[in-house]
Amino acid sequence: MRRLLDALYDGAAWLAALAMVGLLVMVLLSITSRQLQFHVPGTDAYAGYLMAAAGFLALAHTFKRGEHIRVTLVLARLRGGLRRGLELWSLVAGTALAGLAAYYSVRLSWQSHSFHDISTGNDATPLWIPQIAMALGNLILLIALIDELVLELRGQRVHTSPEEALRNE
Repeated sequence: MRRLLDALYDGAAWLAALAMVGLLVMVLLSITSRQLQFHVPGTDAYAGYLMAAAGFLALAHTFKRGEHIRVTLVLARLRGGLRRGLELWSLVAGTALAGLAAYYSVRLSWQSHSFHDISTGNDATPLWIPQIAMALGNLILLIALIDELVLELRGQRVHTSPEEALRNE
């Protein structure tokens, strides 16, 4: 199960990386088209869709690697049961919020598909298509938070120390 979950997080990160490459292509196409006096409709909209996709799809991978910004000012000073209690509370709250975000993003995507909602730009993209990346990213983040919560409850969660965070800069 661990390998399957890690593969899910890594796969989402690869999709986020592909979205970043697509974003780069859209920006370069937009710049090039302006310089060469031709217009490619929808490049700004697609760049925005790809930027959102990259952000949402990378959430779980970033979380599982301990790269999300955490305020550890209080947590670093706590020991024992109090620290574990705060960790559990944080994971439960994060899981609840991720659950709400996942529910509403899936619902939004489904409603956009049901209502045949399209973008207001000249590209007229069906909005459920870019919204799928948001819904998928939120669902995978929910899975990652549940994974961390279960690991914490079992006492198997690996805690990152503040010194590890300093090496990221």
